[in-house]
Amino acid sequence: MQHDAVMRTHRRIRRALALVVLAWLAGLLSPAADATEQSLQVGRLHVVVWTPDTAGPGPWPVVVFSHGLYMCADRSRFLTRALAAAGYLVIAPNHADAHCSVLDYDLPDPSRLALKPAAIWTDSDYRDRADDIRSVIDALRDDPRFRGKADLSRLALAGHSLGGYTVLGLGGAWPKWRLPGVKAILALAPYALPFWRTRGLRKLQAPVMYEAGMLDPVFTPPLLGWGGAFDRSPTPKYYVEIEDASHYAWIDPAGLGEDVIVAYAVAFLDRYLKGAPESPVLRTRQRGVAVFRRDVRRK
Repeated sequence: MQHDAVMRTHRRIRRALALVVLAWLAGLLSPAADATEQSLQVGRLHVVVWTPDTAGPGPWPVVVFSHGLYMCADRSRFLTRALAAAGYLVIAPNHADAHCSVLDYDLPDPSRLALKPAAIWTDSDYRDRADDIRSVIDALRDDPRFRGKADLSRLALAGHSLGGYTVLGLGGAWPKWRLPGVKAILALAPYALPFWRTRGLRKLQAPVMYEAGMLDPVFTPPLLGWGGAFDRSPTPKYYVEIEDASHYAWIDPAGLGEDVIVAYAVAFLDRYLKGAPESPVLRTRQRGVAVFRRDVRRK
């Protein structure tokens, strides 16, 4: 049994390494969009920032993006660039577990492996990620580079995988993490199981959209169905399951489902950050979506 567990861990690490290589190559090949990308130091953190090229001078609503475990701030460019092109200032910090370069990549710190059972996770697990996002937002308020550009009264959090866990926690699922002023939460194939025991998802303080992959047998099942994350979350809430998409559909090179992922994300943020009317995209199952759920009743 112990040997099998070790082999499974090694396979996970090899898969993570392969994904980092693919993501790094995709970063070199990603096409330009109507947004400007910059790598900056904001507060104590290295971040990547995307600003709109065609959406006026600002100030723009802010979306803070949290990457997945062992990924990197710029490895979901197809989405972060598209959000910026739609009129959002998007900022993504590199968390402590980030691995951004193939050239200096080494094996992950065993103390950072997220392998312990979800039932024994607490709000101390990966709290440093929540602190990173809080630090970035605090620094933005006083950073002259973002004066007149960042409208933090219109703030959304977005995250993929462990980044989804991070933004759900900040949205209220871990009450001690709760970040005031969040207007929308975009949880992309999130790791939501740690919140089952605590019923933390019932404590979310903002509208939430869950996006998931039909071919993700680990992260998708806990999101839908009776007692799942969607069921437990307060309204308004949305669930979008992308046809034939795996857990890594939100990482470059995306390809499959990219247009649908972007369309739902932009429509959701437009509704809850810009105050736009609910678009047809948010009311129907679009082509390329296997399952769509919505509940916008105010309780």
